[in-house]
Amino acid sequence: MKNKAMNATLLGAALALLAAGPALAADKVKVGLLTTLSGAGAGLGVDIRDGFLLGVKHSGGKLGGVPIELVTADDQQNPEVAKQTAERLLKRDKVDLMTGIVFSNVMLAVGPSVFDAKVPYVSANAGPSQYAGEQCNPYFFNVAWQNDNLHEAVGKTMLEKGYKKVVVLAPNYPAGKDAITGFKRFYKGPGAVVADEIYTKLGQLDYAAELAQARAAKPDAMYIFLPGGMGSAFIKQFVGAGLSKDITLFGPGFSADEDVIRAVGEPMLGMFNSSHWAHDMENAANKKFVADFQAEYGRMPSLYASQGYDAARLMDGAVKDVKGKVEDRPALLKALKAAHFASVRGDFRFNNNQYPIQDYYLRVITKTNAGKVTNRTLYKIFSQHADAYASSCKMKAL
Repeated sequence: MKNKAMNATLLGAALALLAAGPALAADKVKVGLLTTLSGAGAGLGVDIRDGFLLGVKHSGGKLGGVPIELVTADDQQNPEVAKQTAERLLKRDKVDLMTGIVFSNVMLAVGPSVFDAKVPYVSANAGPSQYAGEQCNPYFFNVAWQNDNLHEAVGKTMLEKGYKKVVVLAPNYPAGKDAITGFKRFYKGPGAVVADEIYTKLGQLDYAAELAQARAAKPDAMYIFLPGGMGSAFIKQFVGAGLSKDITLFGPGFSADEDVIRAVGEPMLGMFNSSHWAHDMENAANKKFVADFQAEYGRMPSLYASQGYDAARLMDGAVKDVKGKVEDRPALLKALKAAHFASVRGDFRFNNNQYPIQDYYLRVITKTNAGKVTNRTLYKIFSQHADAYASSCKMKAL
C-alpha cells in the first residue's frame, strides 16, 4: 500500500510538472481568410487569396513547418455579414490567425471581435487611420500600407510636377476619406488648388455626373481613388468622354494596377500611379513571386496579390520563430512584430503602430516592346516613409 501511495504521488508530481512546462507545438495552424469574393470588389479579394495561397505553397504547404488549415470565407463587401462571419471563424472554427479583408469599413466592423478574442490579425490591404493612431491594437498588424500613404505620394508628385489645379475623386467611406486627406497633406502650397472634391457611392459604376462635374472645374490634372471595378469603369468613361485629351490622370497603385489594366487595356496608357510594390522590382523574393504567380494562375500579379503573399510569409516566419506554439499569444505577437521574412518589397519593418515603414514609387502605364500594357517603375517618391498617425499610437504592452 505504501508503494502504491508513493507511485501515485510521483505520478501526480510528474503530471503537474508537465502541466507547468512549456506549451507543445500545435499539430496545425488554423487561419481564417475572410475577404471579398463576390460583387464588384471580388477581383481584389481573389488576388489576396491567390497571393496568400502561393505564399503557403512556397512554405511547403505549411506555416513555420506546421500544417495549415485554411478556412476561407466571403465577406460580400458587407460590414454586417463580415462581422457575423468573423464571429463564426473565431468562436466555432477557433482560428489562430486571421487575414484577407480588402475594405476599411469592413475591417473597422470586424476589428473589435478579433481583438476581444485576442487573435492576431494580419491585414493584407485595409489600413484605416483609426487603427494606425489612437485605436492601434497589439493584435493588428498591417503588411500592406496605411490608407493615406499612396495618396500622399501622388500629392507630392503632382505638386512637384507643377500641376496647379486638380480635381480629386474617391468613394464616400473611411478609406476614401483617408485618401483625400493623405493627398491634400502633400499637395498644398502657393499655386496648388484643389478645385473640387467629389465623393461617390462605394461600388458605383456610372460616372456621367462626376465626369461632367470634373469637366466644369477645368483642372489640368485629376486624382482618383477607385478600387477594383470602380476604377475600370471610371477610366473607360473618362477616356470615352474625351477628358484624357486635356486632363492628366493620376491614381494610387491599386486604381491603376494589373487587374484594372486587364479590364481596360490601352486607354490606361500614360496614367501615373504610386505604389510600394511593382512587378519589376529587382529582388530575389519578388522575382520568384512574380514568375511563380504567373505560372500558377496565368496572369500578372497585382498589388493585392503581393500583399496576400507577404501576409502568408510574415505568418510563416512568426510561427517558425515560436516553434509552432501559436497558443503562446505574447510570443506570437512578438514574432509577428519582428517580421522575419523576405518581403517582395525588399527590406520590411513595422513602425510602433504595426504599420509598415517603407518606400513608395511612381509608376506609369506603358507598353512593352512585346506590346503588353503594364506598369513601369519610374523613380522613388518617398524613402522609408511612415504614416501620419503613428505618433498618436500608445500601444499597451500585454
